Amino acid sequence: MVVTTVLHSTLGLCAVSSTSNLLRQRTLAVQHRLTSVKSVISTTLPSSGIRRRHKDKDEDGATVAAKVVKNPYSEVEAASPDLRKSLSDFLEEARDFLDDGGGPPRWFSPLECGAQAQGSPLLLFLPGIDGTGLGLIRHHKKLGEVFDIWCLHIPVSDRTPAKELVKLIEKTVKSEYSRFPNRPIYLVGESIGACFALDVAARNPNIDFSLILVNPATHVNNFISQPLSGILNVLPDGIPTLLEDIFGVQQGDPLTGMLDALSNELSVQRMGGLGGGMLRDILSISTNFPTLSRMLPKDTLLWKLEMLKSAIASVNSHIYSVRAETLILLSKRDQWLLNEEDIDRYSRTLPKCIVRKLDDNGQFPLLEDGVDLATIIKCTCFYRRGKSHDHIRDYIMPTIYELKQQIDDHRLLMDGTSPVMLSTLEDGTIVRSFEGLPSEGPVLYVGYHMLLGFELAPLVLQLMKERNIHLRGLAHPLIFKNLKDSLVNAKMLDKYKIMGAVPVSNMNFYKLLREKAHVLLYPGGLREAFHRKGEEYKLFWPERSEFVRVASKFGAKIVPFGVLGEDDICELVLDSNDQRNMPYLKDLVEKATKDSGNIRCLITQYCILYIKVSLI
Repeated sequence: MVVTTVLHSTLGLCAVSSTSNLLRQRTLAVQHRLTSVKSVISTTLPSSGIRRRHKDKDEDGATVAAKVVKNPYSEVEAASPDLRKSLSDFLEEARDFLDDGGGPPRWFSPLECGAQAQGSPLLLFLPGIDGTGLGLIRHHKKLGEVFDIWCLHIPVSDRTPAKELVKLIEKTVKSEYSRFPNRPIYLVGESIGACFALDVAARNPNIDFSLILVNPATHVNNFISQPLSGILNVLPDGIPTLLEDIFGVQQGDPLTGMLDALSNELSVQRMGGLGGGMLRDILSISTNFPTLSRMLPKDTLLWKLEMLKSAIASVNSHIYSVRAETLILLSKRDQWLLNEEDIDRYSRTLPKCIVRKLDDNGQFPLLEDGVDLATIIKCTCFYRRGKSHDHIRDYIMPTIYELKQQIDDHRLLMDGTSPVMLSTLEDGTIVRSFEGLPSEGPVLYVGYHMLLGFELAPLVLQLMKERNIHLRGLAHPLIFKNLKDSLVNAKMLDKYKIMGAVPVSNMNFYKLLREKAHVLLYPGGLREAFHRKGEEYKLFWPERSEFVRVASKFGAKIVPFGVLGEDDICELVLDSNDQRNMPYLKDLVEKATKDSGNIRCLITQYCILYIKVSLI
């Protein structure tokens, strides 16, 4: 059992010694005190889902009734996924676009995106081969809260060449950038749309772009595309209508209605795994076959394939001119675009490029389960309103379902350790809850790490769930680097960014307190979390506690807290010093130190061979 004790808030801290024996004595004393507390306090204040403001006063200093604010995260366990629309919804809404009467390519803004925050950057969506502009249909609501979204619609009968489409996008970009020169313009391109985005960015290096490329069509699988082109050339023009007549799959037929109902039922049940998603997709396509055949008739599909070849040739000719920051989403199961080698080359060529591989997704990742574009943008710190990303001003709070995902990911840890949270009320009473913590900031929480920092997740998640207090942790800058060849999977660090971690620096610390935030600080840092044998409960704090002086400038309350239990149930068999004495591991550790510095060396050692036993 791990016990976290949050002490009474104060304006200063007592001196802390790093001597191991003294700390062990203090640990035993605190453990004895906690035992006494458990024997005296029998009442546990339940989580009521309410965040209280204590002792509000009017202008004359008289105490008034405390204000009560509903905690939106109190019912997080019952939260459902934020994304509800599917490929079937995409095909159904595409019917309206097929009856638009033709005309030139044009922009539209989805009705679901009408509530964006003030100062939101512009996001231009460039569609794939379908051309409808509805590729973000599952993401409209969440993205619409933080972006001003415009989608490009290319009618089925339109035959505008790729170069002219690039000029159309370029004209829109220049017009909007002249209106808001201090805001970035996001270009989100899917397959061929990604080629258009790269072309526009290469032609306009002075415009502030952020590119999000989804399965960019940098290379086409000729094994599939060439036979497809040959088959289309020999097929008669009326083949889609002929197939509809043969199989009797027409809109309004009883068979179509039955398949629609089955597809909707599967969507409601949200069948898990790849098999369930594939079955839903197959049913969606079969029940909407008339829509699909009208969206991509033979002549249009042939035109799109030729336009795709032209766009690929164009973008590969001047990819080196692109200077914009880029986020590439690459599906591992996409059989049409075999472009992993091109993406690796692009990631080395483009100056600021992040590659996220979607292991379980195929040709249409934006319409598939498991892909939430808004969450990916948060996890990669790719959202900004100004010239550069500001971790404080540009941070987006997690949704209720995103918090639930974090709780589910740490469910085994929390159930296995059964953490107990204690805090002190203003009258000195110690209670088994977070009731003693101040609701209003600025507040600074100062504590020490246990082994591997396992105490961090239960503290942050439970505090948000029970009190709606959002801790902004000061974390090591390595977490935000998006290292390409790191031994640590970048996705393992997403949880810190989702929950609001900020790179530790004097300026970020100053900004957080100025914004009246609840700030979490571990002065011992990673060295304290990755401690060695014999260093249990040992502090690695700096000699001078500069955070006290900064906190006093803003009148921040300082809440010291301690954690007990984790270092007592884990025994280290091999620590980093032992590993350095092993021939093979010694060479590997020295190489990691030389290539990436001491901090990554620490993480490397723990990832290779850090054995923990006696876990009860």
